Formats: sequence, C-alpha cells, structure tokens
Amino acid sequence: MVIEITDATFEAEVLRSDIPVIMDLWAVWCGPCKMIHPILDEIATEYAGKVKVVKLDVDKNRETTAKYAVRNIPTVLFFKKGEVVDKQVGAVPKKKFVEKIDAIL
Repeated sequence: MVIEITDATFEAEVLRSDIPVIMDLWAVWCGPCKMIHPILDEIATEYAGKVKVVKLDVDKNRETTAKYAVRNIPTVLFFKKGEVVDKQVGAVPKKKFVEKIDAIL
C-alpha cells in the first residue's frame, strides 16, 4: 500500500523509517505522475515489509519539496536510514524502479 504523506508526517514516515523508503513527489495535474502510480502500487505490494512506498503532493507540501530541491515531477527519491541514496526523475518502466530498489536492499 502506498502511503500519502505530508510535510508534517515526512520525518516520522521517511527519515525515521526502519526500512528503505521510496518517496514519489507528484501533483494532481501531472500526466507522467499518473503513469507511474500503478507501478508504485505494484512495488508497494511486491516489496511489502522490505520497503515503504510513500507519495507527497508537491502543491500541498512545499517545505519538503523545497528541502530536496524538486524542480521536475515526477521525482522519486530513494531513502535508506534517513538519507537520499538514489533519485529518478520522470516516468520510467517498472524495471528501472526495481533495479534501484534491489540496489539499496
């Protein structure tokens, strides 16, 4: 299950997570964002217990968006132990996400 987070819940859900976190920064009006949501839903199910998948609406959560200097969406940040260890900008096939996840596990 993909978890919707906000600036207020970011620290608890992402930075303090015991497992790696994949954070999707998106917006309602973003077409490519909608293209990767089903992929991230599948990943959340397939990697349940191994990684946490969260999404953050950039229009409603400007603080976290600015903190990570997100200029283009979709941007997917890969966190491990509270640190960004990888990044993917733009819509890509599931295989690309899986490669990045497998590399941090």
